[in-house]
Amino acid sequence: MKELGHWIDGKMVAGTSGRFADVYNPATGEVQAKVALASKAELDAAIASAAKAQVAWGATNPQRRARVMMALVGLLNRDMDKLAEALSSEHGKTFPDAKGDVQRGLEVIEYCIGAPQMLKGDYTDNAGPGIDMYSMRQPLGVVAGITPFNFPAMIPLWKMGPALSSGNAMILKPSERDPSVPLMIAALCKEAGLPDGILQVVNGDKEAVDGILDSEIVQAVGFVGSTPIAQYIYSRAAATGKRAQCFGGAKNHMIIMPDADMDQAADALVGAGFGAAGERCMAISVAVPVGEGTAEALRERLVPKIEALKVGPWTAGNDVDYGPVVTAAAKANILRLVETGVAQGADLVVDGRDFKLQGYEDGFFVGAHLFDHVTTDMDIYKTEIFGPVLSMVRAQTYEEAIQMAIDHEYGNGTAIFTRDGDTARDFANRINIGMVGINVPIPVPLAYHTFGGWKKSGFGDLNQHGPDGFRFYTRTKTITARWPSGIKEGAAFNFKAMD
Repeated sequence: MKELGHWIDGKMVAGTSGRFADVYNPATGEVQAKVALASKAELDAAIASAAKAQVAWGATNPQRRARVMMALVGLLNRDMDKLAEALSSEHGKTFPDAKGDVQRGLEVIEYCIGAPQMLKGDYTDNAGPGIDMYSMRQPLGVVAGITPFNFPAMIPLWKMGPALSSGNAMILKPSERDPSVPLMIAALCKEAGLPDGILQVVNGDKEAVDGILDSEIVQAVGFVGSTPIAQYIYSRAAATGKRAQCFGGAKNHMIIMPDADMDQAADALVGAGFGAAGERCMAISVAVPVGEGTAEALRERLVPKIEALKVGPWTAGNDVDYGPVVTAAAKANILRLVETGVAQGADLVVDGRDFKLQGYEDGFFVGAHLFDHVTTDMDIYKTEIFGPVLSMVRAQTYEEAIQMAIDHEYGNGTAIFTRDGDTARDFANRINIGMVGINVPIPVPLAYHTFGGWKKSGFGDLNQHGPDGFRFYTRTKTITARWPSGIKEGAAFNFKAMD
């Protein structure tokens, strides 16, 4: 059985705790590897080594750090297929989807090539008589990233790109469910020229997470996962004086207006609702058609498209629409919530509960589900299902539809499909959600903008990547300098005001 360890000081090392987690092939249900779970002592040693290495890295010219990012872009492109294959085999997502996972992370690394520009400070001359002021952005030191199973390439790259190019060392604690790709990326970072110890990949569970949060050396932590864990990490990190950005769950609404292109809206919903088996925080899981006519027209188009979805392993070809979910427990939870929806009175229009894939009966495959006549008091509306389940909640008016999204506790992403610019503009301005799509079903911003949800989808005041990434991983120092021409005027005991 293959054993995966940690990436410490520029090389793979075996775990010493004696504890392991199983890494499954989600398509077959078989255990394909074991990953070591770090002890606190192992974690502390990795942090101490990172702190020692960071001093020289932080003092390195930003342009030289950016050149490492430039080299990493080339290596990620070179090994794209290899990374995607490893990702698909452990996560279960289709091969094109896995390549997209790597690509969206790579785009953030491309943005980080511009680190010298992002790290420039401000300068004011003659702030007072003979006095100049300037600011500089400096690295925090050692920072940490705690990343989820559903994007094992993209989100680690989102974290490490701005952190490393800003001069920090990073402790990356990826998901133990699909750990191979983060370890492969760490090896590529070394090949790109990143000094040993600057990126430490420590596999682990709650013991490692708590060790990161309690460490006095770690200055900041970035997290993506469920809302309860995001709240836990945010509060515990804040209690120890750390900077924290923690992103949680989602329940993303897509409002379909009567004037929308129904075929376009239906295609968008199928892709956004069922792609990656629904295991993404930007999935559309709630469709809100406005008016009964809109709802009937949308349902008529959705049903055949959903029933025609091809579910299978990533090895079955690029025409597979989605693969298995990540674990047997995830599958069981999805099906439990589906049963809850039926019990609470929702109309299960497309029923995937009995889905079986011949030859893969032990895999973690879940059939596609479509609910109609869902109401806002049902569990399937309130809860993030994180699976291939789409709910239709009918609204009679635009105001009723927008209020649903406004009132929901999650605020990650949302979308509206309409041909009317005034409606779209009103929606974009009024909605209390962090990422908004107008005729775009999954409004994930590109790398030079910033990604982050509101309400219980995000905790912390700075978002991921874009300018916020560099702000989060640096602190500002402001210098007031006076260079007198001589000592003829003697000492001064106050800041002389401008005349």
